[in-house]
Amino acid sequence: MSEEVIKHLNFIEEIVEEDIKNGKHSGRILTRFPPEPNGYLHIGHAKSICLNFGLAQKYNGKTNLRFDDTNPVTEEMEYIDSIKYDIKWLGFDWETREYYASDYFPQLHDFAIQLIKAGKAYVDDSSADVISQMKGTPTEPGTLSPFRGRSVSENLELFAGMKDGKFKEGEKVLRAKIDMSSPNMHMRDPILYRILYTPHHRTGNTWCIYPMYDFAHGQSDAIEGITHSICTLEFENHRPLYNWFIESLSIFPSQQIEFARLNLEYTVMSKRKLMQLVNEGFVSAWDDPRMSTISGMRRRGYTAEAIRNFAVDVGVARREHVIEFSRLENVIRDDLNKKSNRVMAVLEPIKIVLTNYPKNEIEWLELEINPEKPELGTRKIPFGAELYIESEDFMEVPIPKYFRLSPGSMVRLKSAYIIRCDEVIKNSSGEIDYLKCSYFPESKSGHDQSGLKVKTTIHWVEVSHSITAKVNLYDRLFTVPNPLSEEGDFKDYINPNSLIVLDQVRMEPDMKFAQKEDRYQFIRKGYFCLDTLSTPEQLIFNRTISLKDSWSKIQDKV
Repeated sequence: MSEEVIKHLNFIEEIVEEDIKNGKHSGRILTRFPPEPNGYLHIGHAKSICLNFGLAQKYNGKTNLRFDDTNPVTEEMEYIDSIKYDIKWLGFDWETREYYASDYFPQLHDFAIQLIKAGKAYVDDSSADVISQMKGTPTEPGTLSPFRGRSVSENLELFAGMKDGKFKEGEKVLRAKIDMSSPNMHMRDPILYRILYTPHHRTGNTWCIYPMYDFAHGQSDAIEGITHSICTLEFENHRPLYNWFIESLSIFPSQQIEFARLNLEYTVMSKRKLMQLVNEGFVSAWDDPRMSTISGMRRRGYTAEAIRNFAVDVGVARREHVIEFSRLENVIRDDLNKKSNRVMAVLEPIKIVLTNYPKNEIEWLELEINPEKPELGTRKIPFGAELYIESEDFMEVPIPKYFRLSPGSMVRLKSAYIIRCDEVIKNSSGEIDYLKCSYFPESKSGHDQSGLKVKTTIHWVEVSHSITAKVNLYDRLFTVPNPLSEEGDFKDYINPNSLIVLDQVRMEPDMKFAQKEDRYQFIRKGYFCLDTLSTPEQLIFNRTISLKDSWSKIQDKV
């Protein structure tokens, strides 16, 4: 392999290639993605999905999907279904390798028995608070439980009683017997099993004892023969315990490797906090387009390819750092620019009347479908005497350097003609009713022989053929880059303008045939897609992202 190629390997790829070179596990590569089904996946999970499945694809390996369903209190089938959908949507396939930690409950129980018989686990009657106190602090050793010296036979009997439902929740736990003076807090006799009388979504009431994450995770890796167990950095201190179980149980030696999780500005990615936003009504649902969930980003119009590209762009690091939100936005814009058909849509319309255009005549002009894909050609759009333009494209008393439409000034209409504003017509309340304008027949786009020069081209929609739609203008959910580091409640920093609803948007007629899988660039306004709730009777479009990063300019002024 050339030095040039090696230079571009991330540190996990270097480990994998070294393992393959040395014939470790006969060159076999098997990774896994092990989500807990207690919420919807977010973009941080997307990075992990891309990493695990991507590694397997690159090195001719496989990836298992394994649900870490060891806590029946918080887990639901709804989350399992959403997770599977998200992974498939991102473009990855676990084929037939769909597993559940609950599949391994009998084996995990047997592993616990094995540890008890080896004198490496004991039943503790202490309460959760007492156990926490006995753990000590990072600078002070813990204290031994008074139940640590129980005999193997007593521990086996009590653990059997736990399994048979003879004790109350919290009355007893099973702990590993390791080292209460270890500088690593995770090695200070961690809890292996607790009692929970909550029906499990798959096993029902078969079990009333459930393994803790640290006990279930590594052993599940071993059962499946996972070669590279890729975790985020918060599990780095768990690795000694992971390896202790491998050695103590003499099971398959999976290798745990940690990488820096994705930290993204203007978001929160704690499932608990995302659930707060949903339950407290700050957003409409888990798939609200302002959420950092994969389902929310999909509904907003992000493409799977863009998210995969973003995962590659941020790379794989050993240490935590925060990714600028604009970095994600740039990847999204680059992707949508290639995919999006250009359309005319006037978000906040004001009517103009071309007084010198034949009143009942409709002319069909040509508009390019996508300049990035000239092979798509053009399509026809109607033009007539009455048009809508953006209200922001007209100013009755223009400010300096305002080059759009104003009384006596001229602009070009996109793919059409040059027009001049002649008169402002107002209603009885003094509000603008419409603008009287003139057009210049010799100025037709592509055939301009007028000799007129204008500084601005604006978009428009012909009135009689236009359709009405609702448009959701989405923006960043929070006003500060890291709402969790600010004083007070993170919800205090929710952006009040994260959603602006416009319900009288006018669009060119072909948009009544818009498809939910397609992406559109509303000329001069941004990238949009149909919302999941859109119907032919009520079209609803979501703004995925603006054409330019206006947010940074706003922040610079603050």
